[in-house]
Amino acid sequence: MTFSRPQFKASTSVRPRVAVIGAGVGGLASAIRLAAHGFEVTLLERHKHAGGKIRTLPSAAGPVDAGPTVLTMRHVFDDLFRYAGARLDDHVTLIPQSLLARHFWPDGSQLDLYADTDQSAEAIRAFAGPRAAAEFWSFSKRTAELFDTFDAPMMRAPDPKLGALIRHVLSNPKVIGPMAPLSSLAGMLGRQFSDPRLAQLFGRYATYVGGSPYRSPAVLALIWQAEASGVWVVKGGMHKLAGAMAELAAALGVDIRLGAHVDHIDVKGGRARGVGLADGAHLSADAVVFNGDPRALASGALGAGCTSVARQSLRGERSFSARVYSFAAVPCGVELAHHNVFFDGDPAAEFADLHAGRVPRQPSLYICAEDRGQGQAPPPLERFEIITNAPADPADASDRELPLWHETIIHRAKRFNLIFTPTPDPSTITTPRMFDRLFPETKGALYGQSPHGMMAAFHRPTACTPVRGLYLVGGGAHPGAGVPMATLSARHAVAAILSDLTSMSRSDPTAMLGGMSTE
Repeated sequence: MTFSRPQFKASTSVRPRVAVIGAGVGGLASAIRLAAHGFEVTLLERHKHAGGKIRTLPSAAGPVDAGPTVLTMRHVFDDLFRYAGARLDDHVTLIPQSLLARHFWPDGSQLDLYADTDQSAEAIRAFAGPRAAAEFWSFSKRTAELFDTFDAPMMRAPDPKLGALIRHVLSNPKVIGPMAPLSSLAGMLGRQFSDPRLAQLFGRYATYVGGSPYRSPAVLALIWQAEASGVWVVKGGMHKLAGAMAELAAALGVDIRLGAHVDHIDVKGGRARGVGLADGAHLSADAVVFNGDPRALASGALGAGCTSVARQSLRGERSFSARVYSFAAVPCGVELAHHNVFFDGDPAAEFADLHAGRVPRQPSLYICAEDRGQGQAPPPLERFEIITNAPADPADASDRELPLWHETIIHRAKRFNLIFTPTPDPSTITTPRMFDRLFPETKGALYGQSPHGMMAAFHRPTACTPVRGLYLVGGGAHPGAGVPMATLSARHAVAAILSDLTSMSRSDPTAMLGGMSTE
């Protein structure tokens, strides 16, 4: 396949060199966009695989995902591949899901939500009555207004400002009510829905960005729109998407180096000049893109020259983490969809434990049946991922209690009449401590800074940093956590690089260094 590559426009004929640290989706998307512009790009990844938190573990049924499970906001990825002269559908098979998620409660009640809003409303009518269906229609309208209102001044703005958002909202004052600016998400949902099960269901979207509905702003209800607008299963697993992005980057000429551990970022005269690797090699660069938790820069883990970056990450609250099973088994009992949520009867207790830094004693279970939702019968031995919320840095930082907790989870599944054969083994669990080792300086947090508080979105680091030539991408940077948001962050970073290097080349044609080299 050939690719049409828009070229870098500058007053110099040399190709700018960019070092991208981290091959998560933010780093991969940055490398693709930069290479499409004719930059010479080296992508450095400390692990042996690309994808970052999109990772797999081995099982008897093949590689099973141990991170994100489905794709939303597909247009973000269509745009990325189109930007590089390619088509997403030529690289991965995406299967749209008419059934978004299946939800279970301890009292035996069950609710399916659908991509078709009418179908969801009818399901809710059967589940909780006509009043609940009317409340759902009101909620859907409300969240659509919120999504439309916040898309331009927040998600698509490279550096969102409170003043600009206020002016945007005041120009459309009817959205102030749906925002519920003085309310938590749980508070707003408690007023929106007369059935507490529906308030619990839609409150779980706060956990998609590592937060609690009791402490996150009501505006996070707009996350429902991202899911309601479409959910796709990636055939073979989410890791296939990361692999396709890496293949596209390589086809565009990106030098992808796996197992390349960056020791430090070279900063001279207040400007990033390249990176030093743990093996002693050095790469000079005109720009450096960091796809990792910004806290690693602020803490000095990548050199003293970067400690001015994202200093708020050292003192701010961290997002939640998770305990994640990844295994193969034969299920029996309840009929599973691809997306399944098994709720606890007391959501307040689960989040009270999380607020206290404790692993929840009675957590809700998110279960992804990876081989379902693909338009055909699942294989006899299926791949599963079970995700439960956990604090990033639990009060008891050891995993000594893991076997007992494991028994609790298996027992909870059995209470819902869900049995796996063979029973998942504790060795298949990834804990917050393990996440911290996999992704240094995160303290185990999966989503960077906490989304708690009305101003949380404005405290998130943006693409541009105080260090000239150093840019941030990934879930820890603006516009936030989640695979689509991390991918969108690359658009902001690359636009800034293009602007900065074009300006620099005009003012000093000798400033850009030429081809990437190892010294």
